Amino acid sequence: MVYSIVEDPKDPNLLFAGTEFGVFFSANAGQNWVKLTGGIPTIAVRDIAIQERENDLVLATFGRGFYVLDDYTPLRGLTREKLEKPALLFPVKPAWAYIERTPLGSRGKGSQGDSFFTAPNPPFGATFTYFLKEELLTLKEQRHKAEKEAEKQGKTPPYPTPEQLRAEAQEEPPTIILTVSDPDGNVIRRLEGSKEKGMHRVTWDLRFPPAHPIRGERPQDEPAPWEPRELGPLVAPGTYQVSLSQRVRGVETLLAGPVSFEVIPLGQATLEAKDKQAELAFHRKVQRLQRAVLAASEVVRDTGERIKRLKVAIERTPAAKPEWGTRLRQLEAELLRLDMELFGDREMARRNEPTLPGIRDRVVRIVSSLYTATAPATGTQKQGYEIAANQFEKFLSGLRQLVTTDLPALESELEKAGAPHTPGRFPEWHKE
Repeated sequence: MVYSIVEDPKDPNLLFAGTEFGVFFSANAGQNWVKLTGGIPTIAVRDIAIQERENDLVLATFGRGFYVLDDYTPLRGLTREKLEKPALLFPVKPAWAYIERTPLGSRGKGSQGDSFFTAPNPPFGATFTYFLKEELLTLKEQRHKAEKEAEKQGKTPPYPTPEQLRAEAQEEPPTIILTVSDPDGNVIRRLEGSKEKGMHRVTWDLRFPPAHPIRGERPQDEPAPWEPRELGPLVAPGTYQVSLSQRVRGVETLLAGPVSFEVIPLGQATLEAKDKQAELAFHRKVQRLQRAVLAASEVVRDTGERIKRLKVAIERTPAAKPEWGTRLRQLEAELLRLDMELFGDREMARRNEPTLPGIRDRVVRIVSSLYTATAPATGTQKQGYEIAANQFEKFLSGLRQLVTTDLPALESELEKAGAPHTPGRFPEWHKE
């Protein structure tokens, strides 16, 4: 049973039909119909409305609430000939640049509880829609597919060779990549998309990638609503372009694009920056300092672990010299001094005593306030940057001396004495 049929206001060949078993669309004036899925259950769609300004398809269902398909414009002009291409990258809707509000105290429903109903807004940023005719398969998936085809034909599939199994184990999984760049071709961001066949969407948050250290092979999961996100600077308004490519066994191939689109400021800021490019230049300068400071934090932490293990190694080395323990304690004291410069006096802070901010705290405060506003940088933020940059320059020199010269010199002597292995050392051995 068909309950409702509506026609696209710009493309008379594009029709939508609400039925007892979901919603269908036709791109050729009703000659052929295709079911729209995308997460909607098989449910009676009683009424359909089109929000013409945003090109959204709004569905009213029987007993399961409302559903909204954001920006269905990729369906306009869709033909069978287009879908025969290996990949399609559709036009991109202009993206509004602003800072998202958190009226409930944090992202989403905040701490209102599960009984407080909210519906998610469309994702913030520029949304890219693309189509893949076929799924990108790994070598293992290709072999399994071939084996199933052989079984259907009544044939016995061959057992894989050791070379095939090794290649499958060592293969980098195929990846779909959306590359955002400025008009000059400078890459701004690389985003990973689904490699399955069909229509897909990926949204770029209009920011440069974050400068935080990498702590795993894959991106970290979405943080809890009350936890801060890892953010990069917001790009300046203007024209950008996106291209679609695939990376299969390390070889990247362009599939579609580039497609140009606009990033437009919403213009509701009370104190909006007049010179967007100059403001972005300061944000990028702050991010370079942030990257170096966060990296130094990891180095300090890792060096502390190296020193702890070296203490045990000295105790277990029969030929250890007494002076090695003394030198190691001196290096540990120097590392603690550098730690205080970077993180502040953490011992006094634990006791709620007033302390001066460390370099890292100063930079984190600048970044957290700078990246969540469209207003120009304040004098306090610029002064804070100069203080942190000057302190970090001196700090980095001392850390480099400790990590690249003093500590390796002691580790080299321990290696010659046959000390147990510790991180950061390469074993020495000669055939006797």
